[in-house]
Amino acid sequence: MRETANMISFCADAIGIRDDMYLGAGNAYMREVGAALDDGYKQGVLPQRPALVNLQCDIDHPTQSMADLAWLREHFGSLENLKGKKIAMTWAYSPSYGKPLSVPQGIIGLMTRFGMDVTLAHPEGYDLIPDVVEVAKNNAKASGGSFRQVTSMEEAFKDADIVYPKSWAPYKVMEERTELLRANDHEGLKALEKQCLAQNAQHKDWHCTEEMMELTRDGEALYMHCLPADISGVSCKEGEVTEGVFENTVSLPTKKPAGSLISSPR
Repeated sequence: MRETANMISFCADAIGIRDDMYLGAGNAYMREVGAALDDGYKQGVLPQRPALVNLQCDIDHPTQSMADLAWLREHFGSLENLKGKKIAMTWAYSPSYGKPLSVPQGIIGLMTRFGMDVTLAHPEGYDLIPDVVEVAKNNAKASGGSFRQVTSMEEAFKDADIVYPKSWAPYKVMEERTELLRANDHEGLKALEKQCLAQNAQHKDWHCTEEMMELTRDGEALYMHCLPADISGVSCKEGEVTEGVFENTVSLPTKKPAGSLISSPR
C-alpha cells in the first residue's frame, strides 16, 4: 500500500478514496494511506504531499455533509442562523439493504457542531455506530444545540425546519455483513439480505409523504437527500419518499452549491 500510495502521488495533487463496504476498515485504510504519504514526503520520496479526500468511508461522508451544510448556510443566510434550527435525520424504508451508515452519521456529526437541534429517528434496532452518536452528543453540548434520538418518524418531523429521510442498514447488520464479505460467504450474504429485506418491510410506514411533510414547521421544511433516492412509483414500487415530495425539491436547481447535493424548499 505504501508503494502504491507514493507512486500515485507522483501523478496527482489530490487523492480521493471511497471505501464504505467494510465496517471498521474504510476509514482506517484512508488513515494508513495518509500516513504513507506523510512518510514519503518526509523521506524526500515525494516532492509534495498530495491532499487526501475522504469521498465516503464506513464512518463518515464528509464531502456530502459539507455540501449539505453549504446549502443550509445559503438558504438560511449564514452559519450563525442555523442555531436553533431543527433538522430531522430519519431512517426511511427502502426495498434494498446494506445502505451505508456514513450519510446519517456525517449529518449528525456535523450539524451538531453549529448549534442546531438535531433529531435522529429510526425504528428500534437500526442503530448507528455508538461512538459516532457520542460525538454528536458532545458536539451538541459544546455548540449550545441539542441532540436526541426517537423511534418515531412523526415525532422527528414535528416542527422540523429540515428533514433528511434516508435508509441505512443497522449497525449490527453491517458488522455481520463485513464478516461475511471477508469470509467470501455468498450463501451467508444471501441469507442476510433476505432477513434484512423482511425486516425493512415491517417499517414501510417510515415514508416521507405529503402528509408527513405537513407535520414540519408551517408545512414548509426543506427536504434533503444525498441521492439517489428511492422514489415510490418512480425508481421503486415503495421507497423512501413520494414522487410529489421529491419533485418539489428540484424547483431551484441553480441554487445548489454543490453538484453532489439536492436540497431545496418543498
